[in-house]
Amino acid sequence: MDMRLELVPLPVADVERSKAFYVDVVGFHLDHDVQPGNGMRIVQLTPPGSACSVVIGTGMGNGPEHGTVKNLHLVVSDIGAARDGLVNRGLQITEIHDMGGVKYAYFSDPDGNSWALQEIGQYAKPA
Repeated sequence: MDMRLELVPLPVADVERSKAFYVDVVGFHLDHDVQPGNGMRIVQLTPPGSACSVVIGTGMGNGPEHGTVKNLHLVVSDIGAARDGLVNRGLQITEIHDMGGVKYAYFSDPDGNSWALQEIGQYAKPA
């Protein structure tokens, strides 16, 4: 049986601000933005090349407080190029940290939800 993680709810305080951040600054694809009624709004966003999306919105039930999701990982093949591209889009992101072949750079969204870019070097991969 396959089990694929394909959607992660991300709590935010301001849907428009967060949508603009993820689309305009980080470069996520806007999959849909719907308002089915009763104060509900569902915005689904997908990182480039990812099979897993995030969903933000309002009226989707009682979720955690905004800014409580920590260290979601965006795995990239070239962290230097990925980081440079994000910096060029205006993202505030840390310098790259090499942890013995696994490299990281970190950023947060406007609500404090945190992300890590991760590159796993060739010698760090299992044989």
